[in-house]
Amino acid sequence: MKRFWSSPWGIVSAGLFVGVFAPLLQKWGNPGNMGICVACFERDIAGALGLHRAGVVQYLRPEIMGFVFGALIAAFAFKEFKPRVGSAPIVRFVLGFFAMVGALVFLGCPWRAVLRLVAGDLNAVPALLGLVTGIAIGVMFMRMGYSLGRSYKTYTAVGWILPVIMIVLLVLRVLEFSFTEDGPIFFSAEGPGAMYAPWLISLAVGMGIGFLAQRTRFCTMGSLRDLMLIRDPHLFWGLLTFAGAALVMNLFLGQFNLGFEGQPVAHTNHLWNFGGMVLAGLAFALAGGCPGRQIFMSGEGDGDAAIFVIGMIVGAGFAHNFGMASSPTGPGPWGSAAVIVGLVVCVLIGLTMRERMD
Repeated sequence: MKRFWSSPWGIVSAGLFVGVFAPLLQKWGNPGNMGICVACFERDIAGALGLHRAGVVQYLRPEIMGFVFGALIAAFAFKEFKPRVGSAPIVRFVLGFFAMVGALVFLGCPWRAVLRLVAGDLNAVPALLGLVTGIAIGVMFMRMGYSLGRSYKTYTAVGWILPVIMIVLLVLRVLEFSFTEDGPIFFSAEGPGAMYAPWLISLAVGMGIGFLAQRTRFCTMGSLRDLMLIRDPHLFWGLLTFAGAALVMNLFLGQFNLGFEGQPVAHTNHLWNFGGMVLAGLAFALAGGCPGRQIFMSGEGDGDAAIFVIGMIVGAGFAHNFGMASSPTGPGPWGSAAVIVGLVVCVLIGLTMRERMD
C-alpha cells in the first residue's frame, strides 16, 4: 500500500478526488468557482472569529477542519504523526501573512486559480502566470542556498495544537454558537459566506482530501517547484489530473462559463491578478508548500506549518480590516501597495536566509 501512495497512481488518485469533489461542493452549495479554496475558506474562518468585519465572508468552513482531521488520521494510520518544529517561526508567520494578502488581492489560492480556469474564468490566466513567476523566483533563491533550517523532533503536545483548535472550531460550527448577542461566532447572512454545502458533506470531503493529500504529498506549489528545480513531474501529474477532472465535472454540471466578465467572486484587473499571485507563489515557495500542503503537514504534527496557517488566518483579518483585499469591483485601496511591500519583504527573506554553499 505504501508503494501505491508513492507511485504515479497514488498522486493521480488524489488529483482525481479533488477534481471531482471540488465542483460537486459548488453544486451542493459552496460559492461559484469556489468548491474548494484554502485561502478563501481561511478568510471566512477569520471573519467568523471576528478578526475582520466583512459581513459577506464569515463562516466556519468545515472543509478546513476536515483537511486537518484527514491528514491526522492518515498520519496515525501509517505511523507518520511526527511532532516537529524548526527555525525562524516569525518568518514562517510573516510568509503566511503575505501569502494570504497576495491570494486575497487575486481572490483565490492556487487551487481556486485552477478551478476558476477550468470553469471558464479567463481572469485566472494572469494569476496562474503570476503563480509560476513567484515560484520561479523562489526556486532561484533555493539554488542560491535559501533555507529556513531543518526541523527537529519535539513534544507530542505541539503536534496536537492545531488539530485541537480545529476540533473547537468544528464544535462551534455545529452548535452555531455565539459568545455575545452581537459578537462572534459570526455567520454571513448574504454573500459568499452565506453559501455553503451541508456541513457533514463538507467535512467528509475535506477529510477525504486530507487523507489522500497526506499520503501522496499533493501540492500545487510543490508540483511546479519540483518541475523547475529537479525536473521531477511526479507531483505535476496530480495537478494535471485535478484540472482535467474538474473541467469534465464543470462541463457535466453546467458550471462552465467562458469569459472575463461576470465571473463569480472575481475581478478583471489583470495586473493585480498577476501581481497578487506572484507574491503568493513566492511566499509559498519560501515556506515550503502551498496553503493546502501547509494544512496537511500541520495535521501530521508539523508545528512550522501550523504557524504558517495561523499567519494566513491573521493575514486575512488584516487584509480586510486595512483595505488590502479585493472585491468583484477590483483590488482594495491598499491592495497594490500591500503586494509591493510583501514582495519586498519576501525578496529580502530569500536573499538574507541563505546557507553557505560548498
